[in-house]
Amino acid sequence: MNREGRGATTPITTGTPAPTTFTGNHALELEEGLLFEIGRTEVTGVDIEDAGDFTSRLGGHERKLSLDLPGLAEPEAMRHYVRLSRQNYGIDSGLFPLGSCTMKHNPRLNEKMARLPGFADVHPLQPASTVQGALGVIKELSRWLLSLTGMQAVAFTPKAGAHGELCGMMAIKAAHIANGQKRDIVLVPESAHGTNPATAALIGYQVKSIPARADGTVDVESVKAALSPQVAALMLTNPNTCGLFERDVVEIADAVHAAGAYFYADGANFNAILGKVKVGELGVDAMHINLHKTFSTPHGGGGPGAGPVVLSAALAPFAPVPAVVTDGESLRLVEEEGEAGADQALGRMSAFHGQMGMFVRALSWMLSHGADGMQQASEDAVLSANYIRACLKDVMSVPYGERPAMHEALFDDAWLEGTGLSTLDIAKALIDEGYHPMTVYFPLVVHGAMLIEPTESESKASLDLFIGALRDLAFAAKAGEKERFLGAPHYAPRRRLDETRAARAPVLRWTRPPLAEAAE
Repeated sequence: MNREGRGATTPITTGTPAPTTFTGNHALELEEGLLFEIGRTEVTGVDIEDAGDFTSRLGGHERKLSLDLPGLAEPEAMRHYVRLSRQNYGIDSGLFPLGSCTMKHNPRLNEKMARLPGFADVHPLQPASTVQGALGVIKELSRWLLSLTGMQAVAFTPKAGAHGELCGMMAIKAAHIANGQKRDIVLVPESAHGTNPATAALIGYQVKSIPARADGTVDVESVKAALSPQVAALMLTNPNTCGLFERDVVEIADAVHAAGAYFYADGANFNAILGKVKVGELGVDAMHINLHKTFSTPHGGGGPGAGPVVLSAALAPFAPVPAVVTDGESLRLVEEEGEAGADQALGRMSAFHGQMGMFVRALSWMLSHGADGMQQASEDAVLSANYIRACLKDVMSVPYGERPAMHEALFDDAWLEGTGLSTLDIAKALIDEGYHPMTVYFPLVVHGAMLIEPTESESKASLDLFIGALRDLAFAAKAGEKERFLGAPHYAPRRRLDETRAARAPVLRWTRPPLAEAAE
């Protein structure tokens, strides 16, 4: 038996190496080349008739040469993408411990609802009279979000979190302009998500950093000292990126408002306080909500996402269009700023009204949980995070151990001192154990950070297995078993990549390998 009482597997350094196979496959672990390597230009899974003679409308800008793109027959195309999917890791494969991105179970009920023809087949240019059901979903979702946050208005246009930040900050800028004020500074804590300062800078603000206290929270006095008539807003994440609740948030909000500025809250961590705290009562003026995180549907792979923004009474008039309003017994979209109900709207942020599929999934999750179920989800998320921290703090170091965690457990790399190993080595070895690594090296205020968010979706059994894997890695690291880590991952389809080189000198164009050219 191994250290955690589970049946031990064959150590990496012993045993007979697996023989090389002709195909490169290892049983059900199938090797799959790039489409450029296995495809043929003369093959396609779809028959397209020749266009024949026609008059181009491109004014001489049409392509002169063949595309020369590789293709596959239909069965080959299906196998290609299925094989690639088998090399991926997702929430349906196992626990997804990313600490910066809530990756919870997505109930299939959500998918069934989102695929109903009345939602899946609607077109954004249909007359409002033909999409009353879809507009009704948006209206009902709005009611739930406003009830959960204690805010006055919600804008559904934003497609995801960063887009939501942009929306909220644009509303703040529009409010200052309407009041005849020119403010050009935004305060951002040093532990903030990187999108916060990026969003502020994008729309022309100077960013001023606010330091954290030794306990990982924002220093109220530092905020007060930084406030001035030039400050437009404070952008604060609560719970913060260290997994801690900002206990002085009301005092911070009061100081910000007294200076004539607005309080923007990053809602990425709303999963920790859903049904427990109404952010409007904390003094928040704007907050984006990641429907694809807090209200299910993990957002790995780039989407789909949705980042509606809730606004206080002070900012509600500046929400972007379009907006759903009640018109007698029916619903309609306010499409232009200046219309009744959108007199001070900041304008249109995108062509249409957000991501309909995400609206349906989120409302489905809300209705299936109910108010009490959503509150329990937050309680369970916080319980799971504290359970992980309690079970690992004797073998891994906790930077802010004196305070309970919220929805995520944060560790630093102090426990690795003297081992010759780094946070990255632990993350890569975790891949060999069958897990996607936790968030590493973030937040930046913690050296060698390892941030773990189990969410409420995981059972105690799955948490115990994950904890056992990390404890085993910790014991191995402290026992000097460096070969287990420095070459990891050993069992993944690909070994460790040079991530620094990949970021600094990315190869964006495939070229045929020299050996393949010589063989032709």
